[in-house]
Amino acid sequence: MSARENPGDPEAYPEEASPAASPPQQEDGPQAYVPPRMPDVRAISYADMRAALRAGLSDYLAFPAYGLFFASIFVAGGFGVLAFLVALDMPWMILPLGVGFPLLGPFVAAGLYEVSRRRARGERPSWAKVLTVVLRQQQTQMGWMAFVILFVFWVWIYQVRLLLALFLGFKSFASFADFAAIVTTTPEGLGFLLVGTAVGAFLSLVLFSATVVAMPLLLDRDLDFVSAMIVSFKSVKENPGPMLAWGFLVAGLTILALLPAFLGLFVVLPVLGHATWHLFEKLVGSKSAPKAASNA
Repeated sequence: MSARENPGDPEAYPEEASPAASPPQQEDGPQAYVPPRMPDVRAISYADMRAALRAGLSDYLAFPAYGLFFASIFVAGGFGVLAFLVALDMPWMILPLGVGFPLLGPFVAAGLYEVSRRRARGERPSWAKVLTVVLRQQQTQMGWMAFVILFVFWVWIYQVRLLLALFLGFKSFASFADFAAIVTTTPEGLGFLLVGTAVGAFLSLVLFSATVVAMPLLLDRDLDFVSAMIVSFKSVKENPGPMLAWGFLVAGLTILALLPAFLGLFVVLPVLGHATWHLFEKLVGSKSAPKAASNA
């Protein structure tokens, strides 16, 4: 059949096509939501963990001033909290705050991620560039991640107070030594420790799973914080052994670093911050990594 024999074909005679047959024009207005493309998650091994730790230590030794600076913020915060509790005559809160304090670590580590990212690209980091990136995070999705971290920390403190009321409501302690004696020598105190440890472990697992990849991912890519947390949870789900081992390592080293008057944080926090960036590169891959490295 010829085109003339098929008058219903508007393409045969475009000059005769009716306006209704023309393709619809796009009108200004709300566009359909296009979900962000999630980065793929790679499988890692325990050897990758060791490599990330070595790379983190290398970054710290190459540029120690940045690590000491960002660690000093964390240490100053620890001494501030301690002085605040002593002034309020609440020494019994030292233990739960000391245990929950490492939950804030990922937020402080943003500057360390930036140093590692620039070094991986073959650049020499500068104070102006690193601090500019850190200060800019308050205008990005990283601010929402900070809210998530602080919310979990608040839940941790609230549940400690609740458990204290449930288990030790009729006990009195005027010093940290009295508090430690009660929680380790009485049935109520041991119950408080048991339940509090279980709840704290659950909250730590949730926060670790939500942030271990999300924080460096938000620094590296233009992604919303919910999508970043989904990728982070997926990283833990698909690599449960190495990732849980990493979580225990981070928690253990951080708690040990708190014991000598917070001074161990001057080494542990920077090394772990740099190492977390390198672990992120192995799990997801940095968008700003050199092409030679990404093709390796």
